Amino acid sequence: MLVYTLKRLFLALLVAMTVSAITFSLTYLAGDPAISMAGETASDADIEYIEKLYGFDRPIVVQYFEWALNAFRGDFGESYYFRIPVADLLLERLPVSMTLGVSAISFAILLSIPLGVLAAMRPNSLLDRLALGISVVGQAMPSFWFALVLIVMFAVWYPIFPTTGSETWVHFVLPTIVLGYYATPAIMRLTRTGMLEVLGSDYIRTARAKGLPQHVILFKHALRNAVIPVVSLAAVQFGFMLGGSIVIESIFALHGAGYLAWESIGRNDLPVVQAVVLVFSLFYIVLTFLSDLLNAWLDPRIRVG
Repeated sequence: MLVYTLKRLFLALLVAMTVSAITFSLTYLAGDPAISMAGETASDADIEYIEKLYGFDRPIVVQYFEWALNAFRGDFGESYYFRIPVADLLLERLPVSMTLGVSAISFAILLSIPLGVLAAMRPNSLLDRLALGISVVGQAMPSFWFALVLIVMFAVWYPIFPTTGSETWVHFVLPTIVLGYYATPAIMRLTRTGMLEVLGSDYIRTARAKGLPQHVILFKHALRNAVIPVVSLAAVQFGFMLGGSIVIESIFALHGAGYLAWESIGRNDLPVVQAVVLVFSLFYIVLTFLSDLLNAWLDPRIRVG
């Protein structure tokens, strides 16, 4: 297990370094950052002043390593727009995004795994078709359209839930349903497929022949093996949710890190955009690393695979 952990840790660090280099390149993807900050009517003297002020006149490699070293220390520079440290902005906004992400993945797991298990217990039944129908609708329906439908239904026709703000848990209900439903189809279908394979295996038939109760066969012997790939998928989906929260936070005016990134793109506030992209990417890498370790613990064959 130690060797497997070290290999995965090395791979995660390699991916993190690659992501940091790509994130830093955002500074120059939109052209010369000094010209972008100075504006189209700026003089050469103004542009030269900004280049020296923010260090854009130095070699790009030097700028990258300095930025990466400071980011490793938690220093993401100063926001061009707010004129305060970016780390302070992230500490203020990240709890909102994390609350939304955790509640959404919890909603998706609590909905999709029972649906997948029930569908596998009665394949081709009405319940199975209903579960598959829910997954098809979830895959075909854009999240922003679903958000607008919920707003019309539960904020305009029946004013039950607020559509803006993040002061109480009620403000997270509609965004959680929208973001969580996005991940439900994939987890449900993978759970159903895994359960069908496990329930048809020899050791499950042996367990039935021994007369074990159905709930023991399902939850003690079948579900543990069936959810191994679901663990990895849930981690990946959580990473996608953090990225997708940019759209959902914008629709529901949740002042999280995603909404901050959305605002900062329009303001050309590159240090904030870089920090949000890097932090979200690191969350994704850490979750993938932890899910690999959990899978290896659940199934020892993965360690030598």
